Amino acid sequence: MSKRKSSKHKLDRRMGENIWGRPNSPVNKRSYGPGQHGQRRKSKVSDFGLQLRAKQKLKGYYGDVTEKQFRSTYKDATRLKGDTGQNLIGLLERRLDMIVYRAKFAPTIFAARQIVNHGHILVNGVKCNIPSRRCDVSDVISLGVKAKEMALVIEAQSLPEREIPDYVVPEGNDKVAFSRVPKLDEVPYPVTMEPNLVVEFYSR
Repeated sequence: MSKRKSSKHKLDRRMGENIWGRPNSPVNKRSYGPGQHGQRRKSKVSDFGLQLRAKQKLKGYYGDVTEKQFRSTYKDATRLKGDTGQNLIGLLERRLDMIVYRAKFAPTIFAARQIVNHGHILVNGVKCNIPSRRCDVSDVISLGVKAKEMALVIEAQSLPEREIPDYVVPEGNDKVAFSRVPKLDEVPYPVTMEPNLVVEFYSR
């Protein structure tokens, strides 16, 4: 299990963007970076710096998965036919914790990972507690009995700032079907993601 060792909001401020689109992000008030040197003049960023930033932003958005997991996902993407950047996005969107988040069963990707870890999610009727599990097209993801009454889940379902994307099809209030693997332009990122720069970063 991946665990954040620093404040989630610091990632927002380091990137200078509200990467999860949350209304309480400090970037909405302070667009500069964290720390005493956060307001210093920004120097020109190198090509490597741009690639690193794109990788850190994409990795952070998916719950700050470990570097080992993220690199492994990239390697899997290179083995698939087609554009590696698109393949990478497709593999990341197939993660169980991300589908739980997309389905609005959890208010944040971190909360989604937690409820999966605690055994509150079923895949095709079978309990699964592995957030990184890759779901297949037509898989049905549903809430466990206890999860349906959790305040966290009820809060998530009422969030106005997020909508369920087309590739996650609701089948009632507690169940969704993963209908297809999305392309980059179909994924509802609050900010611009650049998987092509991530590919350049790892293919150096």
